[in-house]
Amino acid sequence: MMASMEFVKPLGKGSYGSVNLIKFTKHDDCSKPFYYAVKSSNAQDYDSLNNEFQILSKLRDCQGIMQTFGTSLWRGVDDHGNRVYSMSMEYAAGGSLSSFIKKRLLTDRMIRDFTRMILQGLVSIHGNGYVHCDLKPDNLLVFPRYEEAAVGGGGVMKEVSYELKLSDFGMSTEAGEESVFWEFDSPYLGTPLYMSPESVNYGVAEKSLDLWSLGCVVLEMYTGESPWALQDSHEILRHLLDGKSPEIPDSLPWDARQFLQTCFARNPVVRGSATGLLKHPFLLSDQKKVMVTGAGGRRKPVVAVLKSKDVMKKPLRVKIIPPKPPQFKKVVDRPLRLKIIPPKPPGCNLVFVQ
Repeated sequence: MMASMEFVKPLGKGSYGSVNLIKFTKHDDCSKPFYYAVKSSNAQDYDSLNNEFQILSKLRDCQGIMQTFGTSLWRGVDDHGNRVYSMSMEYAAGGSLSSFIKKRLLTDRMIRDFTRMILQGLVSIHGNGYVHCDLKPDNLLVFPRYEEAAVGGGGVMKEVSYELKLSDFGMSTEAGEESVFWEFDSPYLGTPLYMSPESVNYGVAEKSLDLWSLGCVVLEMYTGESPWALQDSHEILRHLLDGKSPEIPDSLPWDARQFLQTCFARNPVVRGSATGLLKHPFLLSDQKKVMVTGAGGRRKPVVAVLKSKDVMKKPLRVKIIPPKPPQFKKVVDRPLRLKIIPPKPPGCNLVFVQ
């Protein structure tokens, strides 16, 4: 069945192409239109786009990874008659994490959830032998999930949860390999603000680079500011070579500071692995991400939004326990004991997002 394509709006532009929102409509009155994000590059950037497509194809159905469609790039022409190559990707209606942060103040719980989702994506990437090399808020996409929940009086309330996925694999490199983007005059494998000290020294893509970048992203989610109060790449390079790391505010929760200190460890080995960081105390509390293992070892996430009443608003009950009656021996007067009984936990509703 044939389908028509309609340009909706531009979504972004990078070094190797642009991304537009495209509406696809099947020639069937019963079918609803569906939307794709389409990334296009000129013929001279074909290799970069095709490399990204090949990596995403290997990561298809992996958790925390933006999904692409089709078995190959498709070829077309632009408005000027130039040949272009394109790939279709799922559309993130919430935009990038960068724009998401600018619109609202993230809660501590949301930051922990997002950090967990990013790490789950890194586990997928590193498990397939790649390093992302350009992890930053601009390359993390937000997918809102809406569910309707019944409320008192017969009303309906919409619940929204968010899922975060990694995107833009244009600079991704096989772990242990030298990056083609590293140059002596510009020793960066990705965006300078998010690079690690060892990556600028040697130009080799190691998984520990992504963990340093993760620390920068987590810090930015808490502060709303760039990890470095610098914009000049040469100044950032001097700080990295001098053994400095982004400043961690004392106002952050203790376990969050410990997590960031691990990400910013000078020794890459101390940073551990994405799998290991998922077990850090910063992420072990208040988990709401449920893992479901499907066929072929692929894991699909089920996001659950937990709704419950505020327990602390219920008063505590006090039970007076008198002393036991004396048996055969004389028992002196004993003081009454008080037992504080906390309220029972409320019932919970789980709203699942497919």
